[in-house]
Amino acid sequence: MSPRLIDWSLALACALAFVTGIVSLVSGHPEEWLIFAAHGAAGLWLALLLWGKLRRVLPRLARPRLWDRRTVLGALAVVIVALALGTGIVWVVGGTLYFLDWGLLNWHILLGFALTVLIASHMLARAKPLRRRDVSGRRQMLRGGLLLGGAMVLWPAQQVIERVVDAPGSHRRFTGSREAESYAGNAFPATSWVADAPRPISPTDWRLRIDSAVAVPRTFSYDEMTAAGDELVATLDCTGGFCSAQRWGGMRVGRLLDGVALMPGAAWVSFLSVTGYRWSLPLEEARAALLATHVSGEPLSHDHGAPLRLVAPDRRGFQWVKWVVRVEVRTLPDPGELIAIHSSSLTPEGRGER
Repeated sequence: MSPRLIDWSLALACALAFVTGIVSLVSGHPEEWLIFAAHGAAGLWLALLLWGKLRRVLPRLARPRLWDRRTVLGALAVVIVALALGTGIVWVVGGTLYFLDWGLLNWHILLGFALTVLIASHMLARAKPLRRRDVSGRRQMLRGGLLLGGAMVLWPAQQVIERVVDAPGSHRRFTGSREAESYAGNAFPATSWVADAPRPISPTDWRLRIDSAVAVPRTFSYDEMTAAGDELVATLDCTGGFCSAQRWGGMRVGRLLDGVALMPGAAWVSFLSVTGYRWSLPLEEARAALLATHVSGEPLSHDHGAPLRLVAPDRRGFQWVKWVVRVEVRTLPDPGELIAIHSSSLTPEGRGER
């Protein structure tokens, strides 16, 4: 393939991997498996294209006297893409390395962001427009098609091989997450999307308030929430790479909403943590969710969101709000939740100061 076609193909593969990676963070329904397949195939396509790029640039990189500022940027991009691909591949085959308390999947996500920024900067600095001869001709089309087709074939092939040889990575969920301590109560890993660290909350003093688009706001005590006796079996699937199926106990959100009169136009339900962290669900989906006080027969531990946490089936773990103190019925989506989930650890409650 021509150098320009390789460069633009690398940029396209990186963009596809980035977009599918971002979408995968909020994809938890089994029917969305194709997003994860596309992400894996894009990564393999990137790896195949990288070989052609390295053949061209390695002689220059081996002679530092020929380097300029743009060469350094390109070399850094090569290193980052190798690390991003490496962490993803090692995770897929069952690797469990940790560095600075971050696992392979966490580093893969961070490196993916860095890679996208670097490749975008590199393309702005050095990319040249494609010419007709870069994309025309049977040989160019054949080589380009083989690389793209090879990536699309390699992804399902490695899935089959892993299962045949019973590799450590073969038991992952469709999201890539590995099962951890299912139906074992509070034993499953405790993680946080951000570094929220609130003080433990006394169930006796705690109250849940439901307000906004309701006729009469109400508060519920911990005993009222546990007395409902509702149960829901659901899998917590964390973007950090683990999943855990549990039998959750508490009160269904539908039962909670039936206890208040909703205002006309009510369409969303937002769940707010004591730290300010929050996430909202469409009304009908929210009705099927659960506000949990227990997990597999045990009262929730503080690390897992006691006294109350949201259980939202087919949503990723960061959307299962912990330490819930308020339910807000809304007529419109919550425009501030994307900011809240990244800034809640900066609040006094999120830092555990009050």
